[in-house]
Amino acid sequence: MPELDAFDIARGTSRLLRELGYATLSEFRLSSGRRADLCAVSRRGRLVIVEVKSDLADFRADQKWPDYMSHCDAFYFAVAASFPLEVLPAESGIIVADRYTAVIRRAAPVQPIPPGRRRKETLRFALQAAHRLGDLLDPIA
Repeated sequence: MPELDAFDIARGTSRLLRELGYATLSEFRLSSGRRADLCAVSRRGRLVIVEVKSDLADFRADQKWPDYMSHCDAFYFAVAASFPLEVLPAESGIIVADRYTAVIRRAAPVQPIPPGRRRKETLRFALQAAHRLGDLLDPIA
């Protein structure tokens, strides 16, 4: 079986989040300017950010993930089954995914963000989702 890439892991993770009642956006631009691989919002307004890592080198090269934690209630890494889980930080959750599905291997600690930040990020989520839908309906606009 071919090695999974970040797109495959993100796809399986998005399917899991959808099954859990979340709406997801990929490549979500946070208010800080950083870009999260996946952001998900529940019906109750819970914000989850998922950083997708396709291999160990990708994880070691990208250390921006701590910046994401103040923008969400729960933070996860999503990785393939072959990824060495023991290197992932204890303050994050772990999702193991393939291109079709995923499973939560370790639940992320929940640390609610302040109401003002929640409102700001939720509004950003809604606007980015609406713009993407609008671009699909009218790509010339």
